[in-house]
Amino acid sequence: MEKVKIGITTGDINSISLEVILKALSNESILQYIIPVIYGNIKITSYHKNIVNLANLSIYVLNKGEKPKNNRINLVNCWNDNVNINLGKPSPEGGKLAQLALEQAVEDIMNKELDAIVTGPIHKHSMKMAGFQHLGHTSYLKEKSGSSEVLMMMVSDKLRVGLVTDHIPLKDVCSKITKESIINKINIMENSLIKDFGLEKPNIAVLGLNPHAGEEGMLGSEEEEIIRPAVIECKKNGKFVSGPYPADSFFGSRLISKFDGILSMYHDQGLTGFKSVAFSHGVNYTAGLPFVRTSPDHGTAFDIAGQNLADHRSMLQAIYAAKDIIFERWGYSDSRKDILKKKPKLSEELSE
Repeated sequence: MEKVKIGITTGDINSISLEVILKALSNESILQYIIPVIYGNIKITSYHKNIVNLANLSIYVLNKGEKPKNNRINLVNCWNDNVNINLGKPSPEGGKLAQLALEQAVEDIMNKELDAIVTGPIHKHSMKMAGFQHLGHTSYLKEKSGSSEVLMMMVSDKLRVGLVTDHIPLKDVCSKITKESIINKINIMENSLIKDFGLEKPNIAVLGLNPHAGEEGMLGSEEEEIIRPAVIECKKNGKFVSGPYPADSFFGSRLISKFDGILSMYHDQGLTGFKSVAFSHGVNYTAGLPFVRTSPDHGTAFDIAGQNLADHRSMLQAIYAAKDIIFERWGYSDSRKDILKKKPKLSEELSE
């Protein structure tokens, strides 16, 4: 069985990122299906290994141009200079090193040296101090890949939530909600649910923007003037989509089980509902890229950095989700069917 080569970016070195990465890679089933490649620095990685009591975890440092080794945890040194670690504190150095790791991993996946990437948590202020020109991973990956449009999706075994707008101030959301943007996001979500998650005819719910989905125009007009026309047009084009639904009651209702994907209008609307259902095992997935990218659904958690308290399940889920999507894509392209038949169930792998 061919294994999936997954690059894992080190994220912010002063955060819990390397802690959850190393804990996840210590899972005994990882090397059965995956060839992991950490993008970072061996000295800093070793420092974090000692913090989490994994000093005996073996890591193979790749030489320049060397292919990742099977049955090994591999590491690409993205810098060689000595760096000061300031656990729990944002710093330009932390942002710069996170950026270098990300750049190298993206270069390698664009050159098809990897099958997927998993990005460790970054701190937006640290990245800004280091000169990073993007609000986060998603916009950076969109630009570097040349993608015209992408969709931030939060996924778990039973729940998939996409965002029409993601990392923008709440005051700017209304101006970004257009019929065209909603239709574009529905198209990306449907394509991803088919290609990446193996759903032949996915059923998508679209949430409203205003309280009670506008209450027939009494609490806002976006539902009737923008969102519903977008849903109707998608229906006319043969998509299984409905809404807009009131967001406040949707996630706690029985409706949630009737849909394969849920499209929300803005960040906190979608993520609050998602994390209330799947906080410790959710995954951030960027649909619409030419490659597979996942990440854990949490941030840098500076408040517990270096204390060996971080829960690594979301990182483990992100790694397995990347593997599952690659297997699904290989099957979707009518090749390597034998691999897809042997694909393990995610719930079984997360038994711990």
